[in-house]
Amino acid sequence: MTTLDWMRRHRGWLKWSLAVLIIPFAFFFVPNNNVTTAGISPDTVLADVEGQSITVAEFQRRYNAQLQQYRNAYGGQISEQMLRQLGIDQQILQSLVDEQAMVAEARKQNLTVSDIEVRQRILSLPAFMENGQFIGETRYRQLLSMQNPPLTTREFEEQLRQAILAEKLRTSVTGWMSVTDADVAQEFRQRNEKVKLELVPLTADSMKSQVTVTDADLQTRFDANKETYRIGEKRKVKYALLEVEKVRETVQVPDADVEAFYTQNKAQYTTEGRVRASHILLKTEGKDEAAVKAKAEAVLAQVKAPGADFAALAKANSEDEGSAVNGGDLNYFGKGQMVPEFEQAAFGLKAGEVSGLVKTTFGFHIIKVIDSQPETSRPVAEVKPEIVDQLKWQKAQQEAEQIAKAMEAAIKSPADMEKVAKERGVTVVESPLFLRDEPIGELGAAPDVAARAFTMKDGEITPALRVSRGWVFATPAGRQDSYIPQLAEVTARVREDVVREKAAELVKTRAAAIAADLRTATDFAAAVKKAGLETKPTELIARGAALPDIGPNAEVEKAVFALPQGGVTGAITTPNGAVIARVVERADVTDQQLADGRDALREELTNQRRDRFFSAYMQKAKTSLAIAVKQDVLTQLMGPMPAAPAFPAPVPGTMQ
Repeated sequence: MTTLDWMRRHRGWLKWSLAVLIIPFAFFFVPNNNVTTAGISPDTVLADVEGQSITVAEFQRRYNAQLQQYRNAYGGQISEQMLRQLGIDQQILQSLVDEQAMVAEARKQNLTVSDIEVRQRILSLPAFMENGQFIGETRYRQLLSMQNPPLTTREFEEQLRQAILAEKLRTSVTGWMSVTDADVAQEFRQRNEKVKLELVPLTADSMKSQVTVTDADLQTRFDANKETYRIGEKRKVKYALLEVEKVRETVQVPDADVEAFYTQNKAQYTTEGRVRASHILLKTEGKDEAAVKAKAEAVLAQVKAPGADFAALAKANSEDEGSAVNGGDLNYFGKGQMVPEFEQAAFGLKAGEVSGLVKTTFGFHIIKVIDSQPETSRPVAEVKPEIVDQLKWQKAQQEAEQIAKAMEAAIKSPADMEKVAKERGVTVVESPLFLRDEPIGELGAAPDVAARAFTMKDGEITPALRVSRGWVFATPAGRQDSYIPQLAEVTARVREDVVREKAAELVKTRAAAIAADLRTATDFAAAVKKAGLETKPTELIARGAALPDIGPNAEVEKAVFALPQGGVTGAITTPNGAVIARVVERADVTDQQLADGRDALREELTNQRRDRFFSAYMQKAKTSLAIAVKQDVLTQLMGPMPAAPAFPAPVPGTMQ
């Protein structure tokens, strides 16, 4: 890593170091302000593992930090709604339960972690070392407090203690496991052997024009596979859809709400100030600092001489490998991306100005600012349409849910649904017949409605169900039992199947004949061309690589890796037809490569084996632990699934 990389990552390295180094826990902290959320106290218990409670506050800290992590990584490309749909809330709660289960199991095994062990781990973490030495208590506490959000030593050390305890459990359970030399060698060769191929693909589609299908073919295929063409059970419903979009059309957003939202989320509309700078760095690590400073002063004098070329001097003198080749150019950066001393100096200069010597932990810098851009904020008038759109959508979601709940309380029968829907200006629609996994007419994909349609009795009404367009109530309106159709109803499907089968047989026969010719051909390329085909070459590829026009294919891999250079396979069936392959070149694993890579691979394979075993062990161990998860509290805490935002950027602080 270059000096520049380290400088830019300095403020956020700690949590990533922990995530990598302290297995199996990754730590995320946000301040606990003891505020209530959804009317729930932060001390409310979400889950209990052997008497150890997991509270709403703990869940919120992890949840908010996970959201922030995704937002930092993906920005507006991923929203809270998307993460909720992927089940992030359930995953986080499960991870908290699993972590406490490991701690509980470790304690059942009488494993302990002393204060000395915690201290030794802190002293050995690279995150807290500089030049091979612990950075000292003051800087240790400062670095914890610099994290965003800050960490207290008590929080950090307690989580570290639990992590070490879980490590001890894993070691005690799996420490005996190993991988043999033979297994390592086999896996290394499997991963690292490579071949370069010429592929000759033949597609079944290319043969379809040569297929003739008779009525007898259709009847034979249908009679032999009637169950394949069975029409599944179908249902239809009457439904009343309360559309959020129609509610949204009635929503008014006062200017005061716009102003309040803008104030609370001003960072969203602010572009931070930044500078573009170049620097010359003379490192002090392992050197006589006075001598380095003297040299830096000499370089500074050259920089400030009339007509000096800063870029040329940086290339000649700078010891920052990442930027020196570019004349010291660091490109644009904002506040918080560089170490404090460097940042203070750079932001204190105007475009074209050069600093004096700037001392940091890396050494002495000479900084030249190329461009300086002040912080800018989009005024509320400019972003008002966006905010109004967002607030309308949020309020419409809330109002629609309230209306749906009120309708639900009044609807007890199909007649009630008709009456209440009419009062609310909602149309009752009868859907066409649909299969269990089909969209429901104009309502579209609504799995919850479809599932209930196949279990409800006549006269029953669903509660208010959330669908993509709003809230829906539904009642059974008819059914069609599953049946085997007449051939005339499914002729197109049967014909397609017959054509596909016949084309596959034709291509298989042709490929076998061509393969026989290619195996004996003295000029492979000429023989392929004579057959009216073309080759698809590959680079040197390992097992698992996608092959041109074919994709990954285990049968092709098995055949080509068993052949010598110049060998030609037989015809190999693929999902799209068939393929013939010639091995143009082999890159076999050498003894030296195996010797160089054996130890790292052994560690990886051993850890994989231990992870699988430990996972199975914990699954069994959890059955004997007292674990209680309160899904109702989680449901109340999270509330309904958030709607997709009207514009790409997620709203900061949604779950705060």
